[in-house]
Amino acid sequence: MSRKMLIDGEVSQPNEGEVHYDFDLFVIGAGSGGVRASRFSANFGAKVGICELPFHPISSEVVGGVGGTCVIRGCVPKKILVYGASFGGEIEDAKNYGWEVNEKVDFNWKKLLHKKTEEIIRLNGIYKRLLSNAGVKLFEGEGKIVGPNEVEVTQLDGTKLSYSAKHILIATGSRAQRPTIPGQELGISSDEALSLEELPKRVVVLGGGYIAVEFASIWRGMGVSVDLFFRKELPLRGFDDEMRAAVARNLEGRGIDLHPQTNLTELIKTEDGIKVITDHGEELIADVVLFATGRAPNTKRLNLEAIGVELDKTGAVKVDEYSRTNIPSIWAVGDVTNRANLTPVALMEGTCFAKTVFGGQPSKPDHRDIPCAVFCIPPLSVVGLSEEQAIEQAKGDILVFTSTFTPMKNTVSGRQEKTIMKLLVDAETDKVIGASMCGPDSPEIVQGIAIALKCGATKAQFDSTVGIHPSAAEEFVTMRSVTRRIAAGSKPKTNL
Repeated sequence: MSRKMLIDGEVSQPNEGEVHYDFDLFVIGAGSGGVRASRFSANFGAKVGICELPFHPISSEVVGGVGGTCVIRGCVPKKILVYGASFGGEIEDAKNYGWEVNEKVDFNWKKLLHKKTEEIIRLNGIYKRLLSNAGVKLFEGEGKIVGPNEVEVTQLDGTKLSYSAKHILIATGSRAQRPTIPGQELGISSDEALSLEELPKRVVVLGGGYIAVEFASIWRGMGVSVDLFFRKELPLRGFDDEMRAAVARNLEGRGIDLHPQTNLTELIKTEDGIKVITDHGEELIADVVLFATGRAPNTKRLNLEAIGVELDKTGAVKVDEYSRTNIPSIWAVGDVTNRANLTPVALMEGTCFAKTVFGGQPSKPDHRDIPCAVFCIPPLSVVGLSEEQAIEQAKGDILVFTSTFTPMKNTVSGRQEKTIMKLLVDAETDKVIGASMCGPDSPEIVQGIAIALKCGATKAQFDSTVGIHPSAAEEFVTMRSVTRRIAAGSKPKTNL
């Protein structure tokens, strides 16, 4: 099968005098992006090698596993724990639906942990089979780049293998970071949080991003006392402020103690647990302290600077719109590039890479209108622009449509929790430019809305769509009245 390569921006056919390489493509990192790129490249006829560190639920510089962060210590095990934590509230809600729960219901953390581990081991095996079935050669060990067309793999026994490759793809993802405060070694990252041997009774979470609020929700749903500390007035900086406020209300409503505009300054080990000291002089005792303070690109041990690959100030690999670095034979996809750090984005970038380099179809990943979800309880999901982003980017007026209501299920259960939905519309074109929802099933609903935004749907088309009744989702097609009109040139009202 002949292969078409993208060379210096031009698709060209291999010629007879071309240099022989061990592989057409060698990928470092077998997470979501690396596995997708290697499989699809192999399907286009490329000879592909990939390397990954040995499997372990908690990552380090020497362990990882095929499947990467998402499968082993990220989205998948996190969502399993979210499901587990949600049953606590469901059991409470069931009482007003006629279910007599007379005895105290116990939660067995170790059983859930065992089932979670079983599932990630199963998925690790599936990803290995996907590579094998595609004809991709998997090497277990640490990879680094030693030249524009050469990689070195250090195997588990310390022996080093060297391979040449026409193209090299960096797909090493990112790793959790810890704040530099005294006693930081007493805290844990999200890796360890997914594999704790014992369920803590008291937890302190530092961070205001999605990982922080998700773990706060998980632990609280399992009956743990949770204190959440973050630097801004509201959690989830970068999301729509109205939605952030809704999430904060729900977290507090579920019993999580919020500490806005507060940071941790020191952790001290005591007989009673970990003493947590804040920059306001507060002191708390916790069994576990989770640092959810961001992630950094995994580039330190790849030897990139030595061979001239440009990195940004965060250590992320700098790439062009085709995911190519400043060295024509070296490419990068996924979190290691710090573009939009989401698993489906890494999959998209990996697919576009394979099409571009081996499929004869130059393809740029489209980072506009990427839907995402925060799996707090209940979840938040968004696509397109937030109100604040829309105001900043708008050339004309913006129409804001909102709906806040008690979900039907809660009217009987008595749970005091409202769902909020929002649409942002360009007044001149009638095009829907943003949608968000905080409430049960929001990720399932917003995924469908994302297709409409991708197709350039107008508010009139939303309005002409028949709703599914009774459902929360139908609110997205029945919001007729404008909540507010924002004039062009306005400034965002808040900086929370």
